Amino acid sequence: MEQLAVPVKVLLVDDHEMVRIGLAAVLDTEEGIEVVGEASNGYDGIRMAQSYKPDVVLMDLVMDGMDGVETTAKLLELYPDCKVIVLTSYLDDSKLYPVIEAGAFSYLLKTSRANEIADAIRAAARGQSVLESQVAAKMMSRMRQPKQPVVAPLHDDLTDREMDVLKRVAQGMSNQEIADELFIGVKTVKFHITNIFNKLNVDDRTQAAIYAHKQGIAE
Repeated sequence: MEQLAVPVKVLLVDDHEMVRIGLAAVLDTEEGIEVVGEASNGYDGIRMAQSYKPDVVLMDLVMDGMDGVETTAKLLELYPDCKVIVLTSYLDDSKLYPVIEAGAFSYLLKTSRANEIADAIRAAARGQSVLESQVAAKMMSRMRQPKQPVVAPLHDDLTDREMDVLKRVAQGMSNQEIADELFIGVKTVKFHITNIFNKLNVDDRTQAAIYAHKQGIAE
C-alpha cells in the first residue's frame, strides 16, 4: 500500500462517544493517519477544524443541533480544501443527496471495515473520492432518470398591468375599486380580468384569487 509522506490529519465528528473512541483507536494504528481531534457535534467540529486544520473530516449525519449536512456546508465554506468523508448508518435519499450537494467528498456506511475507512481517508488525501457501492448505485440510477422539463408558472404570461389587477382581485376588490385605484376605466379592468382568466385557465374571480394566494401574488 502506498504511504503518504506526511500523515493525514483527521478530525472525527460524531455525537456517539463510543463510535469516536472506536474510530480513534483503530485509526491510530494505521500508518500515515493521525487523529487530531474528536467533536461531539457540528459546532465543536467547526471550532476544532479552525484549531487543527484537518486534511480529512469523518462526518456523522444525524446529530443534535447542527446536523452533518449543515456542518459540512459551513465547514467547506470556511475550509474548502478540507475533504469531508460522511460516515453514517443512513442511506436514504433525504440525507444522501443533500450532503453530497453540500460538498461531501466521500460517503461510507458505518458497516464499512476499518481498513476500508482508512483507505478512504488516504484516497481523500490524494484527491480520490470513495463512495459506498450502494451509494454509487443510487447516484447512477438518479443520473439515468430523464430530467423533468421546467414548467414556468402560469402567471409568468401576465403583463405588469394584469398582475396589478390580479393582486387586487385576490384582495377582494370590485371592478370599480380596482379601476379607481389604478386610474383606469371599468371596461379596461374587465378586459384585463378576461385575459387573466384565459392565461391562468380559471373560470371566475374566486379561482383566480385562490391561485394568487397559492403563488404568493396577493401579498
